[in-house]
Amino acid sequence: MIIHVTDQAGENHELEGLEGWRVMEVIRDWGLNIKAECGGAMSCATCHVYVDKEWLDVVGAPSDEEEDMLDSVGDVRSNSRLCCQILCSDAIDGLKVTLAPSAAKD
Repeated sequence: MIIHVTDQAGENHELEGLEGWRVMEVIRDWGLNIKAECGGAMSCATCHVYVDKEWLDVVGAPSDEEEDMLDSVGDVRSNSRLCCQILCSDAIDGLKVTLAPSAAKD
């Protein structure tokens, strides 16, 4: 499966993901500029992404807990998600996300 990621500099990347992996793991393991400090435990918001509008219904809405974490960042938008909460599957093959500025490594 393929995930299309636009980094904070506006560069587009086509990443290969594995079924069952978190989108955050794919982005991190390909070496893009994402902190992903908690490793997917949803105890930070350092894997913040903007989901492309055409994919919002497919990935679904964030949980209440995820929304609480997103409230801790200043650059949240209506299409914000924590990519640690999006699992790779055939349903999201071709997913398009943009890394939020708040997800960048220092």
